[in-house]
Order: sequence, then C-alpha cells, then structure tokens
Amino acid sequence: MLIFDAHLDLAFNALDWQRDLETDVHSIRQSEAHLTELGRKTGTVSLPEMRKGDIGLAVATLFARKRNDGSGFGCATYEACYGSGCGQLGYYHALEQRGVAKILKSGPELSAHAACWQKDSANTPLGFLISIECADMVRSPEDIFLWHARGVRFIGLTHYNVNRYGGGTRAAEGLHPSAKQLLSNMESLGMPLDMTHLSDRSFNDAIEWFHGPVLASHNNARKFCDWQRQFTDDQIRAIVKREGVIGVALDAIMLQPNWVRGVTLPEVTMDRLIDNMDHICQLAGNPHQVAIGSDLDGGYGYEQTPK
Repeated sequence: MLIFDAHLDLAFNALDWQRDLETDVHSIRQSEAHLTELGRKTGTVSLPEMRKGDIGLAVATLFARKRNDGSGFGCATYEACYGSGCGQLGYYHALEQRGVAKILKSGPELSAHAACWQKDSANTPLGFLISIECADMVRSPEDIFLWHARGVRFIGLTHYNVNRYGGGTRAAEGLHPSAKQLLSNMESLGMPLDMTHLSDRSFNDAIEWFHGPVLASHNNARKFCDWQRQFTDDQIRAIVKREGVIGVALDAIMLQPNWVRGVTLPEVTMDRLIDNMDHICQLAGNPHQVAIGSDLDGGYGYEQTPK
C-alpha cells in the first residue's frame, strides 16, 4: 500500500527540535527523556516509522513564523523566518543528495515516484512535495518566484494570529493588500494555495481574490469541534466547488471540543477522524476530495492525538 500524508513538519522537527529523524521513534523519545516541554518524549514520526507505515509520499513543510503572540514561539524577525526556511529547505536537499528522499516538482515526477514505490518500496526513497506553512519567510510577493525555483510547490499564507499578509487562526481580520500581489504571482506560477490556518474573513478574501487551484493540507470540520481552526460546512463546500482536497488532521485540539493544551486529556478516538472524513465526503458527494494531512509532531506528540 502507498499512503500519502499531506502535512508533516519534518524539517521543523529536525532543525528546531534537533531530532535525528533517521532513527526510530523510541530512540528519539529516549534522547528527550530529560526535557519537559510539551510534545517532548512523545513524538510519533521519523523516516523509518514512515516506511513501516507505507507513507511513501508526504507534503514536507517549511515552517518558520514570526513571533506574534507573546509565547516565545517563533522567530524574532521576518529575516530570521527567511533564514530558517532556507535552512529547512537545505535539510530536505541534504536528504535528497544522500538518496534518503526525493523532492518531487511536477505531476509526472509524482506519478513516476508512486509507481516506483508500489513496485519496490524498500529501494525507493521517500517522496516529498515541499510546501510553505505560513508565509512569514516570503519577504515580499516577488519572493515566491525564488521559492518556486527552489522547489516549493504550494503555500499557506498565515498561521496563528496576524502576519504581514493577513489574519490567521484566532484572528478576526482578513487578508492585507500585500496578499493580493502574492496570490497573483502564485496564479502565474500555477501554484496552489493552502487554505489551512486562514481566519474566516481571510478565507473569504482568498476565495474571492485567488483563481488558481486550492487545497487544505490539514483541516477538520467545525461541526465536530466548534472553533475557528476548523472549516464550516460552507467553507468545505467552497473548496469542493474549486475541486480542492481537504486533508484531515490528527491533532486533538481540532477533534475534541474545549481542548486546552497541556491540561485536557485525549478522549476522542480515531472514530472522530473518520466522522470528519465522512462529513466531507457527504458534502462533496464523492470520496475523492478528502485526504490525510496528519500534522503529527506539529509541535505536539501522542499526548495530543486520538487516544
């Protein structure tokens, strides 16, 4: 079997959390036994574990956001975000140079890689599509041409709160004027827009301003967990209408109502994930526009997954 995971923050874990992703998960957990930060000692993802799970294809992210909520998480400046993104991309290129992974840049390359994996997964490198989660590393709208030339194939504009391009999760405002030119440049490249982590107003702006392909790499349904991080039924329908695909995520904060990070214990099971998938299928009228975008080890471990 070949499984495609639409959202894994691999380089963030390798560089920011200094994990050796070429070892097994048990070894990574042991190496963090002395750490107390949430998400440590409970990781779930490494490259060998991906192979064990037949995850031969993944969207591998570049993730570096500007610190904007007083939490201490993130980079101090947009220039630092750019530098961090370059380093994360360098990590993927280093894996590719050693034959551990292959960066895929086109539809034919994706199809060829899938065929190779299904024929001989043991001797086929992991296939990565590179995305940018949160455009803080995109210093100007013209910067997207540089990132595309380096192999990035789609992008999400925001993360939590507000950045230079507009409102993200937990924000009330919409997209800023600077986002219009960035979206226009993406259209010219044929680069899809990831609708994940947009505020409700930013979502509406993006649907109106952007006419290229859309997707949501890791997003669940607000029906089951009623806060802004999830999509309303109308938002799901808007992506379906644009022939986009929605990857459901395994983060309990997106599955279990009233989740409080570091306090709440997981009560939801994988059934809730399947409920989300089924709901999207029912709204779409087909099974083709739902996917898996696990977001595993996206700053948390098994303390924040379905129990």
